[in-house]
Amino acid sequence: MTALTPTVFIVDDYAPVRRSISRLLHAAGFAVAAFASADEFLAQFDPQIMGCLVLDVAMPALDGLELQHILAEAGSLLPIIFLTGTSDIPKSVQAMKHGASDFLTKPVNDEDLLAAVHAAIEKNRALRHEQAQLSEIQARLATLTPREREVLEYVVAGKLNKQIAGNLGTVEQTVKVHRAHVMEKMRVQSVAELVRLTQRCGINGR
Repeated sequence: MTALTPTVFIVDDYAPVRRSISRLLHAAGFAVAAFASADEFLAQFDPQIMGCLVLDVAMPALDGLELQHILAEAGSLLPIIFLTGTSDIPKSVQAMKHGASDFLTKPVNDEDLLAAVHAAIEKNRALRHEQAQLSEIQARLATLTPREREVLEYVVAGKLNKQIAGNLGTVEQTVKVHRAHVMEKMRVQSVAELVRLTQRCGINGR
């Protein structure tokens, strides 16, 4: 099991369900790791591993919704496919509101489960790609000096060099130098590109 190999994690306290789902997923070519409880899963959970979680709603001790909450608090990107023995609409709504990838009723149709797993893994792949891009942007932002960061915020707000100089109590030529450094460090060719990058990090200018 490596971070680059998608793994389907199964958490269900009923052994026959774990076995049948594991067999189905193995036959479909997936790497599988099955656990009898949420605590057992959490004890070995590695957030770097790509994949998805097939999770029973009703379990002793920590139930599925509680595990979903714990993973969300930890910033987990692992999409969750919930399984339930009954058509429990309130829990389904609650799970989906908190970001569940899917909600299936037992006994689960094989094709429905496989389709849900494929979709969840693609979702995880996209989320990880987005996170990697944001981390790269934040790394570039971290290279700016405090004054360059100020200039960046004025630039993305649409301020002209003359206006920025007035706000910072400096001369326009100095602002031009800072601005050039900002563009270079952020690796952008235009203000529009700079605005797009910074907006993704929640920076909307001064």
